[in-house]
Parts: sequence; structure tokens; C-alpha cells
Amino acid sequence: MDNELFCVTGMTALVTGASSGLGRHMAETLATHGANVVAVARRSGDFFRLAKPQPVGRGRLLLLECDVTHRDEVLDVFNEAEREFGTVAVVVNNAGAGHFGRAAELAMDEWRYLMAVNLDAAFFVAQEAARRMVKNGLPGSIVNISSILARDPQNGAAAYAVSKAALDQMTRSLALEWGRHGVRVNAIAPGWFPTPMTQKQLDLGLGAILKRKNPMRRLGEAADLDGVLLLLASAAGRYINGAIIPVDGGQSLSG
Repeated sequence: MDNELFCVTGMTALVTGASSGLGRHMAETLATHGANVVAVARRSGDFFRLAKPQPVGRGRLLLLECDVTHRDEVLDVFNEAEREFGTVAVVVNNAGAGHFGRAAELAMDEWRYLMAVNLDAAFFVAQEAARRMVKNGLPGSIVNISSILARDPQNGAAAYAVSKAALDQMTRSLALEWGRHGVRVNAIAPGWFPTPMTQKQLDLGLGAILKRKNPMRRLGEAADLDGVLLLLASAAGRYINGAIIPVDGGQSLSG
């Protein structure tokens, strides 16, 4: 049985970018620990659209297709979440896009798309969640998924690093404004994890270099995020607000 302090049983959670990778893992983790989870994805991938919530662990999970850059679709998702499970109390803003390449060759439409997914969509998902939490008098937790590159950028990832740095400042700003309503806003900043977004770069030799530089001599594993996710989603994190928490095995210490 879960320690009551870290309990998310019965909470309604919404996770974006949940069709694969870390997003799918976080959605399943919350459901396994008792939350009722709406897993949002632009494409269902190897998930399938669930017509009804399905049991996962001690919670339930419902997958909905949604392009989070379209506000009308975001509203539809929140409405359906409320119909199925009640007001969303936990949001994990995980949907993201990456770009690896020279900044001098980055096209305007690529830049705009990256900002639309990594920053604009995260803001409007958080905004809609907070509006409903405040309206219903429900304290809640918004968890933005940032990156250690927000603080320590690397060559070839300028646009991505900029979008995540802006996300960090958005996290602090919203925490400052919404904390009085009991709505906490924090961010998790993962280091290097093998995901569909990063796998190509890691396989080209970057993975071996990063492992050697990491104090723990390995890349991240999805389960490494479970503890901080449950901390921020549950009452255990009730006084944590505006924090950016790195989960990188100490990677950012090595430069």
C-alpha cells in the first residue's frame, strides 16, 4: 500500500504527450498508483484510442487524441476529463518537440513550431487547468517537463534549449501568481533519457559520451522519474512551488 503522504489515489490527472516515451510512462505510473488519468496525445502511436476508461493498476486510464497547439481541442479534452473523472487536479505538461541542428540553418517555421509545442501549448494547458481548479475551489499541481538544457545548452540544440528556458520562467511566474489559490506549479528537468526524440542522437555516439561524463555513468531510465512525479503530484509536495527539479544523475555537474 502506498504511503499516504505520496498518495494520488482518486485524483484526476492529465498527461500530455502520452502516447510513447516518458509521457506514456508517467501516465501509467500515476494510474498504477491510483489516479484516474487522461492520457493526451496528438497521435495514438502504439496506444489505441480507448472508448471507455480502462483499469491500470489501481486507477483508470483514458487515452484521447488531441493536438495541444489547438486550444479548442484542449478545451474538449478538459471537458471530457471532467465528465469521466471530475476536475483535473494534476497536470503533467509533457508534450514536446525537439530540434537538433545548426541554429544558423533553422527555418522560421521550425522555430515557430517548436515554441508552439514546447511553450505556447504548455501555457494554455496550464491556464485551462488552473481556471478550473480555482473555479471549483480545488487545490492542484501542474508539473511542466523541462530539460537540463534549459540551463546548460549544448551545440545543435539552441531552439530547444531556448524553449525550455522560457518554460522554466513560465513555471516560476505561474507559481507566483497561482500559489494563493493552492495551485502549485513546478517543473522536472530530466537529463538524457533514451526516448523517441533523443534515440537517434544517442545512437550516433552521443550516448556513450554522456555516459562517461555522467557521475553515475549511465543515462536515465523512465522509472527514475517516478519518485519526483509522485512527490509533486501528491500531498508530499504540498509546499513545493516554483521549483525546477533536475533528474539527471548529476549530468549538469560535469559541464
